[in-house]
Amino acid sequence: QTLPEPVAEPELQTRKPRRGDIALAPQAMQYAQLASQLPANLHMGASTWSYPGWEGLVWDGAYSKDVLARKGLSAYHQHPLLRTICVDRTFWRPLTTSQYAAFAAQVDEDFRFVVKCPAGVTDAQVRTEEGKPREDNPAFLDPRLAVEHFVQPTLEGLGSRLAVLVFQLSPLPWGLLSRPGLVFDKLGLMLAAVRQALPEHPQVVVAVELRDPELLCPALVDTLKAHGATFCLGLHGKMPPIEEQLPILRALWPGPLVCRWNLNRSFGAYGYADAQKKHEPFCEIRSEDQHTRQWLARTVKGITGAGQPAFVTISNDAEGCAPRSIALLAQAIADLPAAR
Repeated sequence: QTLPEPVAEPELQTRKPRRGDIALAPQAMQYAQLASQLPANLHMGASTWSYPGWEGLVWDGAYSKDVLARKGLSAYHQHPLLRTICVDRTFWRPLTTSQYAAFAAQVDEDFRFVVKCPAGVTDAQVRTEEGKPREDNPAFLDPRLAVEHFVQPTLEGLGSRLAVLVFQLSPLPWGLLSRPGLVFDKLGLMLAAVRQALPEHPQVVVAVELRDPELLCPALVDTLKAHGATFCLGLHGKMPPIEEQLPILRALWPGPLVCRWNLNRSFGAYGYADAQKKHEPFCEIRSEDQHTRQWLARTVKGITGAGQPAFVTISNDAEGCAPRSIALLAQAIADLPAAR
């Protein structure tokens, strides 16, 4: 089995950005002092970046989604608080080494990428364009595909700027969910192949994110430990709140923090469409979640204070505007006393 082949980016008919580049919005520099108060081993950022609604927050003017998708990282990475980005689009189709390299060329040496494995590897089902299951996926957790279609091009294109490889397992059909041992065996084989493909890159974090709370069990911890992987806190309506996922991280301690704040829990397990409708154009906080923010701030403070790195990415669907959510989280972290 093979995954869909990467496709070259189309030539997009858009207005030419001023002087050929996108500049950072001057207002963003108000966060420079706050950024200086954050742990050096913390990288926070958004889930993808091509949002025109961030005009004045990140972008210096009005740009189309197409222009931002191609050139926005050149401005995004200059924002004092935005030190990472989650490349989500890879979940739907693999990217090429040259596409990753084009991203890396827009950012500085200190910037880091979090990248998701294609669903062709991490979804146990082949789905229709509407997302409905169509048939079993024979390539589910296939070690060869995971390495050839994901790990190798990502590493070759991003190089030292690659920080985290995320394997997000889509919701499992009951036939597999009722046989967790089989799932963990397959997951272990894939993780072993992934780790073997990274012998000269021990800094790359391999993280597994779930959409089935039933898999939050000791067997998950054992599988991750055995293959040098960690658990990604997936803050999403399908999963328990952050405080109920933290025991998995404690069982894996010591280790890094990888967290993806994907969706405000008030929208439920299938609330992406409702969240998008409420939050567009993603320029302000419209679904504030202080509970998650405070728990996440304390978690970041404790883990980074113990010398471990933390990579936190936030979607617009979390509270309405990822850059504003990151600023609020940054302030919450800075306000906490130093860990003892």
